[in-house]
Amino acid sequence: MLSAIDKVRIAVLASGGGTNLQALFDAEDNGILKSGSIELVISDKPDAYALKRAEKRGVKSVLIERKAFPSAAEFEAEIINTLKANDIELIILAGFMRILSPEFTRTFENRIINVHPSLIPSFCGKGYYGLKVHEAALDYGVKITGATVHFVNEIPDGGKIIKQKAVAVLEDDTPESLQKRVMQQAEWIILPEAAEEVSLNIINTRNDFLRKGN
Repeated sequence: MLSAIDKVRIAVLASGGGTNLQALFDAEDNGILKSGSIELVISDKPDAYALKRAEKRGVKSVLIERKAFPSAAEFEAEIINTLKANDIELIILAGFMRILSPEFTRTFENRIINVHPSLIPSFCGKGYYGLKVHEAALDYGVKITGATVHFVNEIPDGGKIIKQKAVAVLEDDTPESLQKRVMQQAEWIILPEAAEEVSLNIINTRNDFLRKGN
C-alpha cells in the first residue's frame, strides 16, 4: 500500500459545482483512486461549490480569479506558480471553464487530463462545453453519446484519449436529463479510473528514473 509520500500529488481545477471532484473524492474513499492523492483544488470562481467541497474534505483550496490579473498570461502564471509550490504532479480539469494556453499545456505535458461529456471526436472542441454539448447531440439525433477522458494539449479536446464510456440517448431526453445521465453513467466512472491509471504510470516512470539513477 502506497504511503501519502509515495502517492502522486493531484490538483483539481474546477469552475462550478464540483460533481466530478466529488467523484474523485469518493474514488479515494472506495479504493479506486489509490495511486494518487488530491492535495489541491483551484477555482477561478469565488462562488464555485467545488471550493466548499474541498473545504469540507480538508483539502487545500485556492481561488485564482481571472479579473485579478491584467492578462491571461499572468493569470495562468499564478496558477502555475501555485501548482509548483504545492509539488503537483497531475492536474485534473473537472469542469474548468477556461481553455489553457499552449504555454501552460507544454509546461505540464502529459500531466493534465480532462473529462469531456461526449465521445470525442464528436461534439468537441472550441464552443462545446456544458449543456451545449448535449444540445448538439440531441439536435444531431445521435442514439449513443458518452464521455471521454483525454490528455490536454494545445488543441481544445485534442489530446490523446485515455478512456471512453458510451451512454444511450433516450427518445424523451432533454439536454439536462442527458447531461445528468452522462455524468452518472460515464463521467463519474471513467474520470477516477483514468486518474488512477495516469497516477500509476507516473509512479512507474518515477521508479524507472530512480532505478536508472542508481
